[in-house]
Amino acid sequence: MKLATWNVNSVRQRLGLVLDWLKREQPDVLMMQEIKCETDQFPKAAFEDAGYGCAVVGQKSYNGVATLVRGDFSITTDHLPGFSDPAARYVEVCTQDVVLGNLYLPNGNSGGEQGYATKLEFLNALTAHARLLLAEEKDFALAGDYNICPAPIDCAPGALGPEDALVRPQSRAAYRRLLWLGLTDALRALHPTGAAYTFWDYQARAWERDCGLRIDHMLLSPRLAERLQTATPNRNERAMPRPSDHVPFIVTLKDPTKPRT
Repeated sequence: MKLATWNVNSVRQRLGLVLDWLKREQPDVLMMQEIKCETDQFPKAAFEDAGYGCAVVGQKSYNGVATLVRGDFSITTDHLPGFSDPAARYVEVCTQDVVLGNLYLPNGNSGGEQGYATKLEFLNALTAHARLLLAEEKDFALAGDYNICPAPIDCAPGALGPEDALVRPQSRAAYRRLLWLGLTDALRALHPTGAAYTFWDYQARAWERDCGLRIDHMLLSPRLAERLQTATPNRNERAMPRPSDHVPFIVTLKDPTKPRT
């Protein structure tokens, strides 16, 4: 099973890039964030022609998430339970007996302390939802743009100040609380050291200087983590013409072990 998450930073503007990437990579699932369009303006037909069904939660000009799935799937929720903000930031599907939560966590740097409180509220709601999925013994992944650099190695030197919401101690602590439920950070499980950035700002030649951040993550439930094979940022996509400032992050899983007969 091949899963990917990608903040595309406007799906209509990047449609050609995304379709080309889908043709080359052939993922089973692509979870996109910041589609930046209302649900009825999402280019659903183009993705269906490419062989993907679509679960879309859109919003005018901002935010928005969409999950593309090859094969059968069902939408389990179109919002994050327990999160009061109405912004389009979460959609969840089930395919191949795996629940996939596609999330776009608030940045937290705008709106003052209330804006940061909204970020922490989302994290608290996500943790509570993960706890429920674990109690229900679901196999699941929570993937997307977390807007958190979990550790100093995930932020290029000088890229962010210490008060930035992406690196504040409370943000990192909330991320760790998710992991302490028993989840696995797919990237760090296979690559515990070294930079593995997923985002480079458009400003200050960040891409050319490799001044990046690792803020796009996929957290796996225990049984799903046992199937983990590879976890790789698709770095080359940042060098494409008119790219998103994020790149796809791809995770592959082994087929589930068949029960003995």
